[in-house]
Amino acid sequence: SEDLNHHGTLFAGRSAEWFVESGFVAASAYLPPNNVVCLKVHGMSFLRPVRLGQTVCFSSKVIYAGNTSLRVYIKVTVAGKEENTYVEGFTTFIHVDEKTIPASHGLKIIPETEEEKRLAEIAKNL
Repeated sequence: SEDLNHHGTLFAGRSAEWFVESGFVAASAYLPPNNVVCLKVHGMSFLRPVRLGQTVCFSSKVIYAGNTSLRVYIKVTVAGKEENTYVEGFTTFIHVDEKTIPASHGLKIIPETEEEKRLAEIAKNL
C-alpha cells in the first residue's frame, strides 16, 4: 500500500521509477549497463488506474536506435488482464563513454512486425 496514492491507485511517481527501470533493463540488453544513462521519458500515459492487489507487468523493448541513443517502448499491463494497457510510453537512453560523454554505439534496430514499425516511427519522431 506504500506504492498507492490517496485514491488507492498506483502512485505516478512509483510508476515512473519502475517505468524507467524497465526501459533501462531493455537498453542494457544491447549495451553495457555502465554505459547507459536515461535522457528522457516521453509521453508516459496512464490509461487505466492500477488498484490495490493488482500485479503490474512491465514489458519493454528497444524500438529505435539513433547514433548514440536508444528509444525504448514500455507497456504496463496487469496480471490476468494483459489485453488492457494501463500505462505506456517511451524512454530515451544514451550510450556514454567512461567520462559520461555520448558515444556512438553502432547499433541498428530493424522493426519486424507492423506494430514494431508503427512504434519505431513514433519513436523516431520524438
